[in-house]
Amino acid sequence: MTSLRHQPLAHLALAARREPPVADAGVTLRALPYRPSIILRGESGDAGFVAAFRAGMGFELPLDPNRISSHDGVTALWLGPSEWLILGAMGPAGQGRLATALTGHHHAIINNGDGQQIIALSGPRARDVLGKLCPLDLESPDLAPGHCARSILARCSILLHPQPDGAYHIHVGRSFADYAWRLLADAGLTYGVAVASGD
Repeated sequence: MTSLRHQPLAHLALAARREPPVADAGVTLRALPYRPSIILRGESGDAGFVAAFRAGMGFELPLDPNRISSHDGVTALWLGPSEWLILGAMGPAGQGRLATALTGHHHAIINNGDGQQIIALSGPRARDVLGKLCPLDLESPDLAPGHCARSILARCSILLHPQPDGAYHIHVGRSFADYAWRLLADAGLTYGVAVASGD
């Protein structure tokens, strides 16, 4: 029997907190549901490794700094010249297919387990709230949708993933999820903060 997955922000009873209405708030916070992920390591300069990933996953691995690529519900986010976060419902079969495709190429596939929480920050003042806590230049073209960046939120490490609708997905270690959520909620008080369902 499979036990229910523990959500790192469940203790905040977010489903019961929906004031003010989302339409009236400057920012909206949403704790996104768990998404399985792996860390992939390999050599971006190895054309065989890159081709093997494409064969196993059906899409290109992002090779330029801070870029992402997606296909069929799976997203690859560039973390470094030899490291990517692969996010989405691959499942054991998908991981097995990738491992088989990469056989013979120097690589590592590391299951990320329950290691992270994604907090979605949206609304007309989302950038203002994030700018209070994160040192990145949020108006830079390098932080347009299709990009990602590692940074800090106050004192905790995050991976920031801008969305096409102007929202931000903030990936944070599960042990810092409560801290990050409270920081964002506090920074948004000036503009009004709404809490939306994560579904």
